[in-house]
Amino acid sequence: MKNRKEPIIVEQHFDLPITTVWKAITDREKMIQWFFADIPEFKPEKGFTTEFDVDSGRSIFHHQWRILEAEAPRKIIYHWSYEGMEGEGIVAFELKEKDYGTLLKLTNTGLDSFPADTPEFTRESCIGGWEYFIKGNLKNFLE
Repeated sequence: MKNRKEPIIVEQHFDLPITTVWKAITDREKMIQWFFADIPEFKPEKGFTTEFDVDSGRSIFHHQWRILEAEAPRKIIYHWSYEGMEGEGIVAFELKEKDYGTLLKLTNTGLDSFPADTPEFTRESCIGGWEYFIKGNLKNFLE
């Protein structure tokens, strides 16, 4: 098993313009269709914060997001934590025009700061979750 300190990286190529992919990952009306349905509000602006609950089936996680950086249409970086839980993560979505489309690279760091005994914070669970969202939901949404 890989170390929990190593970043989780998921990449996906889309045969679409960078602005289309950017809108899918930063426009709330689009995000709720492929990411989290309970996002109450979202603005791709540095300093913006939002909170919402997600039921994993085992636990309810109260997500707390703060935008650290937003550079349309290339990059958005979140600070990611959960109310009442130890740990802080950083999630970066980076977009590059490539091969007549757009390459999305997601990088998640900070996994090692979350409780190791929580099933949702195993490295395998986090990789599976990001692949589900990026290679599954977002890909299907955009196609």
